Amino acid sequence: MKALSDVIKGRGWLRFVTYAAVGAVGTLVQYAILIACVALHLTGPVVGSTVGAVAGAIVNYFLNVRYTFRARSHAACMTKFAITALLAAALNALLMKILIDVFSVHYVLAQLVSTGVILCLTYGINLVWTFSHTSDQQPTE
Repeated sequence: MKALSDVIKGRGWLRFVTYAAVGAVGTLVQYAILIACVALHLTGPVVGSTVGAVAGAIVNYFLNVRYTFRARSHAACMTKFAITALLAAALNALLMKILIDVFSVHYVLAQLVSTGVILCLTYGINLVWTFSHTSDQQPTE
C-alpha cells in the first residue's frame, strides 16, 4: 500500500506519467484496430474496441514490465495483469455499449471517454496488486 500512498501524496507522479505514456502505445493499437474494423465493416464499434483492447493489453504488458514497474518476474505478474486486462476489456465494452446505444455518442468519442476511465482504474489495480511484489516500487524519477 506504500506505493498507492506515494501516488496519493504526489510522489509517484512520474510512474503514472510513464504508465500513461506506455499505455498510449497500446491505445494506438486499440484505436487502429477499432477504426479499421468499423471503416472496413468487419465489426461494430463495441467488438472492434474489445478486440483492440485485448491486442493493446498484450503490448502494454510487455512495456509495463520493462518501463513502468520494472518487474523482475513474469510468473508473478502475468496472470494478474491478464485478469486486470480482461476486467478492463469487459468494462470498456460495457462503457462503449452504453455510450453508443443509450447516449448516441460517436464511437470515437465513446472510446476516448472509456480510455480515460480504464487508464485510471487499471493504473490503480496494477500498482497495488499486479506489480506490487515484483517491481522495485521506486518511481522512475
